[in-house]
Amino acid sequence: MLANGFDSILSLVTFLVFTGFAIAAFAFAATAREDAYRAADKQTKKFWLILLGVNLLLNLLLPMLFLQIAGLIAAIVFMVDVRPALREVTGGSGRRGGGSSSDGPYGPYNGGR
Repeated sequence: MLANGFDSILSLVTFLVFTGFAIAAFAFAATAREDAYRAADKQTKKFWLILLGVNLLLNLLLPMLFLQIAGLIAAIVFMVDVRPALREVTGGSGRRGGGSSSDGPYGPYNGGR
């Protein structure tokens, strides 16, 4: 009886994590500019939206583990390979507040002038 409860909790957690990751990947793919995909020499925006959208639909409508794992791999490839390339092309950085790399905690560093 305990194993059955654990299995259902594990299935729910797996579903929530995989679906949440699929939603995040789809949202990032949808918000990136079309020309950024071409400039980063990646597949088209339409390709990624279809792939990640099908992944999301399969996660929601047909939660079978092997389909979820296949979709998770596609989402991981997008998040690890495509998204950083898109951010590099569009000039986005992971830092908050922008600024240059020579900025210190209290403003720009001007070399002691």
